Amino acid sequence: MPAKKHHVTLTDEQHQKVEIVARSYKHSERERKRARILLLADTNRADGALLDEAICQQTKACLLTVQRVRKRFAESGLEAALSHKEQHHRKTRVLDGEAEAFLIATVCSAPPDGHKRWSLSLLQARLLVLESVDSVSRETVRQTMKKMNLSPG
Repeated sequence: MPAKKHHVTLTDEQHQKVEIVARSYKHSERERKRARILLLADTNRADGALLDEAICQQTKACLLTVQRVRKRFAESGLEAALSHKEQHHRKTRVLDGEAEAFLIATVCSAPPDGHKRWSLSLLQARLLVLESVDSVSRETVRQTMKKMNLSPG
């Protein structure tokens, strides 16, 4: 087995913080598991750091997770190792909360003259005319209505 590239050495302050996270139910299961991994991988333990396979068995995490947590601690510090990474490539929402509320109110109102009910095209046109939305597709309107459990009719 190759030697570990990234070693975890926690200071007393870091150790206390990680202990709190590992035992507290105010944090997510993912954060608690990462904290337990760091505690078991700490070279300042009385027994020394455990092997990755032993950490996997005790925390019920896969080997790659243990390696990644150790690597993130070594490269970016304690906070980065405990928390999740920000998603940089996530698309921004087309309809914000205000536009969604307007869409719901529109669907619940009476349809325009000459129409029996609201269609996706009519709702799209209404959003474009009366809202500050630059562009919105029928699919965005459909997905928002599905999320809100609404139907145009």
